[in-house]
Amino acid sequence: MADVDFDLVIIGGGPAGLTAGLYAARARLRTLLLEGHLPGGQVLITDRVENYPGYPEGITGIDLVRGMTDQAKRFGLEMDARKVESLSLEGPVKVVNAGGRSFRTCAVVVATGASPKKLGVPGEDQFFGKGISSCATCDGPFYKDRVVAAVGGGDTAVQESVFLTKFASKVYLIHRRDRFRAEKILQERALGNEKIEILWDTVVTGVSGLTHVENIHIRNLKSGEGRTLRADAFFVWIGIHPNADFLGDGLARDAQGFIQTDDHMATSVPGIFAAGDVRATPLRQIATAVGDGALAAASAEHYIDQLVR
Repeated sequence: MADVDFDLVIIGGGPAGLTAGLYAARARLRTLLLEGHLPGGQVLITDRVENYPGYPEGITGIDLVRGMTDQAKRFGLEMDARKVESLSLEGPVKVVNAGGRSFRTCAVVVATGASPKKLGVPGEDQFFGKGISSCATCDGPFYKDRVVAAVGGGDTAVQESVFLTKFASKVYLIHRRDRFRAEKILQERALGNEKIEILWDTVVTGVSGLTHVENIHIRNLKSGEGRTLRADAFFVWIGIHPNADFLGDGLARDAQGFIQTDDHMATSVPGIFAAGDVRATPLRQIATAVGDGALAAASAEHYIDQLVR
């Protein structure tokens, strides 16, 4: 198609976006990947990845992302560190507006991932970055021989709480239910770690301190009893929210805001595809994001071929 800057623009540089870039570049599509931050997404702040095939001893998130990025660039993927502000969905030519520039393209892969949810309790916004964090890899080393607290019951909460025990003298793990949702092997590690105290059936009602986190206020759901934990840091891992607000109402999304796709990663708008954590999917893992990215790129290539015939 004439009068476009690129055949394909990929928004997001996590595993889904990087894989889509790799496949598109190998298909000799003129491809641009836009990532407003460092490539890697949530993987970049993961201490160790143990469930991605091919690494029997595990691999750090940083090393895995570096390998993906280098591989995609080797086949000619162009990358630009611009944050996307909006996407024009009308007509056969899509326009991606990012960092003061507009890129015209035949097709788009949205692979912007998801961000950690907030609890919405008093003190959370006030102390974010002052003891409240969602990244154990980033901030755990600051709390050597200190007491910290965490909240959540999924894979991330349990795995990262175990990671925190490398530094902290004690980790309170707060969970609103009486059992974890995490993988069994992760549960076993947490339950068997003497540094972790699990507070079942408990919710966080607030965070307080002077200039930094000092107290975590909690309440037991069964007894109704309130309690205050003395802690120097508080890590929040209660789920994720899709990074899709820049899309407005142009694409069909589910009740939680995740982009709906078909089996070929196609969205409700022709020429727009989605991959990875930003789309509605029953499993959000690096392996599934990689599969999504490969399929999205292949589907985009087919769409572009049909468009230019």
